[in-house]
Amino acid sequence: MALSHDPLWPRAGGWPSFDDTEGRVDAAILGLLAFATSLSPTGAHATPAAVREALARYSPTLIGPPPVDLSEVLRIVDAGDVADPDGPDGEAEVRSRVAALAARAGLVIALGGDNSVTYAVAQGTGASGLITIDAHFDLRDGASNGSPVRRLVEGGLDGRCIVQLGIADYANSVAYARRAADLGITVITLDEVRRRGAADVVAEALSIAGAEGGPIHLDIDVDVCDRSVAPGCPASVPGGLEAWELRALVRAAASDPLVRSADIVEVDATADAPDGRTVRLAALCVLELLAGKATT
Repeated sequence: MALSHDPLWPRAGGWPSFDDTEGRVDAAILGLLAFATSLSPTGAHATPAAVREALARYSPTLIGPPPVDLSEVLRIVDAGDVADPDGPDGEAEVRSRVAALAARAGLVIALGGDNSVTYAVAQGTGASGLITIDAHFDLRDGASNGSPVRRLVEGGLDGRCIVQLGIADYANSVAYARRAADLGITVITLDEVRRRGAADVVAEALSIAGAEGGPIHLDIDVDVCDRSVAPGCPASVPGGLEAWELRALVRAAASDPLVRSADIVEVDATADAPDGRTVRLAALCVLELLAGKATT
């Protein structure tokens, strides 16, 4: 990727290594190359590297006013990858690595990989609340990218502290809708998100997920977006969120200090459009998380 060089136009990404950085940091980025239990064949394990590369296409600058360089106001580090996060051993490694990062970082940003990583990342930060931005309930039986929310509840997370934003028609079943209701999960549908707007629905979600006062995990499943902006998501459908809507939700959620971890998942970099639009959107979600963190 040949990019121009301008010393007055710094590029995002390329942040220092976590292991080479002392003291507290504001945000730590961790790649999780999960793909083995995906319900649909996926090359999502290639996505963390692709997102890191795509970050260099952007500036870390908020226009303001006043303009702000996120890399100057935040200490941001890259913690590398967990190369084999699938299965019990891989999930144990993820939990351990995330816990170590959370001990020093205000926000842990996990780059998936498929949605299965939500389970171990949320447990690694000891999350007592969960907000998902997702078209799907992820309440399936078994252990896969379709089951992390159910597994978290079975692991002790109170369903009454879970909010799911963007749940879509024609992408779920009656059985799982009933399961969500039985578990006490708050569901805000795709249509309702559109009607009410990001600020309103995120304020409600934060109040519910943060009811116990502990850490909140934010699950950003990019397949909540319209297929035209997220063709690299195997389960994205026509009529989903626009890119700007997802970005607004992410920034609003990350502005709350209780949000201590987030994942960006379900992007298959190997199946993206030639212009890389899905991976580029995932990279922008990283920057929106940082923008939110800069306002806490």
